[in-house]
Amino acid sequence: MTVTPEQSSPQDPTATPTITDRFVAANREYAVTFRDGGMDARPVQQVAVVACMDARLDLFAALGLELGDAHIIRNAGGVVTDDTIRSLTISQRALGTRAVVLIHHTGCGLLGLTEDFRRELELEVGQRPQWAVESFVDLDSDVRQSMQRVRTSPFLPHTEDVRGFVFDVHTGLLREIH
Repeated sequence: MTVTPEQSSPQDPTATPTITDRFVAANREYAVTFRDGGMDARPVQQVAVVACMDARLDLFAALGLELGDAHIIRNAGGVVTDDTIRSLTISQRALGTRAVVLIHHTGCGLLGLTEDFRRELELEVGQRPQWAVESFVDLDSDVRQSMQRVRTSPFLPHTEDVRGFVFDVHTGLLREIH
């Protein structure tokens, strides 16, 4: 059975809309004035930004980006994992990016989290996650580690312009890590 957008809201008209219902409604409003700008999938600024998924980071505003300027790759902690390298490789080799900017932030939920998190999940669901938590106790050190992972990846042809930063969630300022 195919569900149309009109059918995607709850069956009970008195039910409180879910957040996804609100997204769908907002999208309908957005689509009314949307015009295809003819943009290419290749970022105009030839940059990929790897950052934490934290909802307090408005990367477009903080970096002065416009739609189409950059690839934005986000995950818990903004750490460079195998999947991040996968995305960066596609970004560089297929879509023309040449620079990589890494952004961690103060007050990150991964600060101080331990691998015990995986053990607790295993006890709860009966299966150990295949992925590492990638938690850290020192932001600067983890940014350096992430930069090193990018710079040493054999899959990335453009590693000469890799820079890392810590975003302060209280001031909005970036602090570069060397």
